[in-house]
Amino acid sequence: MALAVVTPAFGSGEAVSALGRLEPLHGVIRVTAPVSPEATTGMVLGELLVEPGDDVSRGDLIAVTETAGLLRALLAEAQADFARSERRSEAAAGAADAECVRAEVFRREADRRARLLQQNLSSVEETERAAGEADFRAAACRAARLEAEAGSAEIAVAEARVKRAEAALARAHVRAPADGRILEVNARPGELVGRDGIVELGQVQRMYAIAEVYETDIGRVRVGQRATVSSQVFPAPLSGVVEHVRLQVRKQDQLGTDPAARKDARIVEVEILLDDPVPAAGLSHLQVEIVIGR
Repeated sequence: MALAVVTPAFGSGEAVSALGRLEPLHGVIRVTAPVSPEATTGMVLGELLVEPGDDVSRGDLIAVTETAGLLRALLAEAQADFARSERRSEAAAGAADAECVRAEVFRREADRRARLLQQNLSSVEETERAAGEADFRAAACRAARLEAEAGSAEIAVAEARVKRAEAALARAHVRAPADGRILEVNARPGELVGRDGIVELGQVQRMYAIAEVYETDIGRVRVGQRATVSSQVFPAPLSGVVEHVRLQVRKQDQLGTDPAARKDARIVEVEILLDDPVPAAGLSHLQVEIVIGR
């Protein structure tokens, strides 16, 4: 792992050498399918729309799970229920309007009978009958209005079901979470999506060398320092700048070929943004040698 030898670098001061690895921005992203109640035993891949090496943009469709067909049917059912609820609500509102118009007619008739009674032109029995009919019609109007309000609430519930079905169907369509390149395919159509997800995505437009610096040397590393990154794979060393020093001390991961090297060393990872990501874009996890200098 980290060579941790102090050597002259960049013309002055001391430099820290370490082993490390290449990573795209935020590391390798394993893109998977979300868990669905319709697939209790696991998600099966239905379609795969990308291959290793393909460049994708955030939101691009990567894959479709096998549950998509069922979820499309459930969405169609929810949409049909919504349309039926709308028709029922319209019918209830129309019936309420008609009932309330009749109630108004009977109320006017009751008022007319009351005036005639005062003039001795109508009997008490006829007046009471008209008043009772008017009260009945008024109650029927209120009941019809409540029925219409219930119809409006039913529309809201049906609309919520449609939105839920749309969201479930959207979850069956796996999209790229960020701009990047497909590095690996871990599941093919017909296969169960496992812990490794469907594909591995790297944001290779920004490539980093992750240096594993001994904890005893980390005090000489600062954000903004220049660094060189070497490997036999590269025709020439790559350059970069220290962008971030991670906040945890860890056990070393990268091991060199020196049998006398410390196998239990504790290190701090340092993120070095490469000036040119292109040479490293297809080499995520490649072991490299890094020199960080002032």
